Amino acid sequence: MGSYRFFEEYGEEVTDGLKNNYEEILKGVGEDIEREGIVKTPERAAKAIQFLTSGHCQDPAAILKGAMFAEDYNDMVIVKDIELYSLCEHHILPFFGKAHIAYIPDGHIVGLSKIPRVVDVFARRLQVQERLTHDILECINDTLKPKGVAVVIEASHMCMMMRGVQKQNSVTTTSGFRGQFEKIETRNEFLKLISTDLA
Repeated sequence: MGSYRFFEEYGEEVTDGLKNNYEEILKGVGEDIEREGIVKTPERAAKAIQFLTSGHCQDPAAILKGAMFAEDYNDMVIVKDIELYSLCEHHILPFFGKAHIAYIPDGHIVGLSKIPRVVDVFARRLQVQERLTHDILECINDTLKPKGVAVVIEASHMCMMMRGVQKQNSVTTTSGFRGQFEKIETRNEFLKLISTDLA
């Protein structure tokens, strides 16, 4: 057996408080909290909501700074189809989709895995898609200080699919551009590349 271990750690006091709150919610919607399938649900939900909002406890700029390398590379770097899962702050229902991110280095590159990690940090907060797009864009722009940054997010929102207008096939697209990506030719190159399957 290998020596690697992965585990999640939860504060007992916070978990207990959330568990009690979920018990009240379940009772409030008419559930029997002693039922076999429900009896452990409040604790599971308490841990789940802590995980899904754990981005508040992480510093995305520190993630980038920990893997920045001096490099004389001046062309576009794209990481596309980054899966993201977040919670809408209005109904605490999921929205999910993909982020496409590009930057043009100005003396520094960043380890490629750090860009999806930054997406996860901001996604694991109560969010709206517009702010999520802006947060990712500004973090990369302020930390890497590249010649340009582009972010496009395409997501489906359960608050629209499961309730309200109940439109199952709608997708929301948001975007943000800084620096050289504000030039139409650079922006169009990025948009073409993220929409093309190069394999």
